[in-house]
Amino acid sequence: MRGNRISFERDSKLPNAGTFTIQREDHTIGNLLRMQLHQDHEVQFSGYKHPHPLDYHILVKVQTTNKSSPIMAMNGAIKDLTDEITSIRESFQAEVKKLREMQVDGAI
Repeated sequence: MRGNRISFERDSKLPNAGTFTIQREDHTIGNLLRMQLHQDHEVQFSGYKHPHPLDYHILVKVQTTNKSSPIMAMNGAIKDLTDEITSIRESFQAEVKKLREMQVDGAI
């Protein structure tokens, strides 16, 4: 299990629910995922916790409607966040390029 950073355990008491354990992550990723999961209309609940400051992992709990599954919801959230981060990076790089061109032209 050395290369596995994420695992999923189905909840035995709630339908369409489970907990993801994400290794080597903290509140930054936990909150991003929680907020993105809340954007999915098929997600009934999402939350995360960082069990202990010395434990370097988070637990993300997800419950969905019957039309989806926690794994589908998490995959969608990760894809959406990846797309958003890519868009931000591309916009930033375009602005840096403009600034550098302005510096070369002596406008700044």
